Amino acid sequence: MRPPKVFLVVAFVILLPGVSRIKGAIKPAPTRTPQPASAAISPPEAVRQFLEMYSSLYRAVRYEAQKAEWAASTDVTPEHIGGRIAAGKALASMVGNPYVIEQARGFLKQPDRLKPIELRQFKKILLDASEAPGTIPDIVAQRVEAEGRQSGRLDSFQFCLERQAEKCVKPVTANGIDDILNESSDLAERLRAWKASKETGPALKPGLVELRRLRNAVAREMGYRSFFDLQVADYDMSVDEMMAMLEGFLKDMDPLYRELHCWTKHELAKKFNQPVPKMIPAHWINNRWSQNWTGIVEGVDLDPYFKDRSPEWIVKKAEAFYVSLGFPELPEGFWKLSDLYPVPAGSDRKKNTHASAWDMDHSGDVRSLQSIEADSRWFSTAHHELGHIYYYLSYDRPEVPVVLRGGANRAFHEGIGELISLASRQAPYLAAVGILPPGRSLDQKKWLLNEALEETVPSRVSGRGSVIISMTWGARIGCTLSGVATVTSPTPARKAPSATMRAAPGFPFDPATTRR
Repeated sequence: MRPPKVFLVVAFVILLPGVSRIKGAIKPAPTRTPQPASAAISPPEAVRQFLEMYSSLYRAVRYEAQKAEWAASTDVTPEHIGGRIAAGKALASMVGNPYVIEQARGFLKQPDRLKPIELRQFKKILLDASEAPGTIPDIVAQRVEAEGRQSGRLDSFQFCLERQAEKCVKPVTANGIDDILNESSDLAERLRAWKASKETGPALKPGLVELRRLRNAVAREMGYRSFFDLQVADYDMSVDEMMAMLEGFLKDMDPLYRELHCWTKHELAKKFNQPVPKMIPAHWINNRWSQNWTGIVEGVDLDPYFKDRSPEWIVKKAEAFYVSLGFPELPEGFWKLSDLYPVPAGSDRKKNTHASAWDMDHSGDVRSLQSIEADSRWFSTAHHELGHIYYYLSYDRPEVPVVLRGGANRAFHEGIGELISLASRQAPYLAAVGILPPGRSLDQKKWLLNEALEETVPSRVSGRGSVIISMTWGARIGCTLSGVATVTSPTPARKAPSATMRAAPGFPFDPATTRR
């Protein structure tokens, strides 16, 4: 709604001392120099007043931005993309306002006078400001716009299995690509599906290169060497510490990974009646990112047991899992406002197809964006995404400061989601919810092997190599580390995890740190 959004921005300008609108951006007024709040009132009171003011404005302005982003992700139209960009600029103007930066830095210069919870809030406020510093408003505005446009391109992208000239004559959905890679034994068909999944790379590459420049610019304005350094700072780690940890993951897993890789390439060569390769061709694997290598171990395919289930049943069972642990049922708004199922066939609506969970207002408006179908993959995914939702709800309470309601860092969220996802695949639970028929048992050795292929591989792919790929838009390191070869030259356009997933450098090490 336009009026509330305008009101919030106006309120922000009025309440923050010493700010004014100049050429559409919020900058320090040239005739007024903000004085540290502690100069007029006692330090504890100054801290309290600033945090209360910031938290109130942040929650309100962020909510508008979240609603606009949700609209742009669930119904990709030029109008919604424009709304997302406008709301994003308003939020950036608030969190990165020079006055906010000055005050946060001022309070942080005297950490011994702050309570631990206050110190944590100011660090987070400054970290958020570092993504949108108001000292370079034009660059920040360009970044917000670039991210909005880039997300719109990815979310509305039409995958295509067959083209005639520039026209797509055989469109396919993301779920359709997954179905081919899961079910087809025709290597030519698999190759077409895999190539179709990579068409986002060339479409997104120019925007990604520009976005990299803009993101690095905002981070460097605040003293970071790069946007990657800024993202790592959210973990209270240096880049050297993060990279050493990821190297440690690879070293620890290397013996097991080599055994899994050797077994997998032999099994797949046998399946497709091909010579055993040195590196596994990517289209042999049933995951379009080669993030996990399931569907190879015989006797553990659960999809047939879901044929009489509905997508609604899947997400309701995921909710019941958390309720059985003592959590409340999901709020009514979750069911009304979430977008949980695929766009109906024949609909012109485009939406983001990557499963995600959203905390809209840090006060209980939680939603999930998925495309659930009745199969084992979505059963596991639904349990994972509701892990995020219940994490949000656990933090959305008065005793937790608004700016800290996202959790310690993103890896904690992924950890909860992965833990429950893993639990949802265990035989006792599958039997309890009626997936495994009475008396049906699973070969434990085969089940554990399948778990290794599902859980060990993502750590390898999401570790150091993937971080480097995300920052350089290259693939050779990723091919070496994962043991998976692309079927075309590994160019930046064709192999960039950020181009095929979230268009967000820095994301890939979240799953890696989770699985430690």
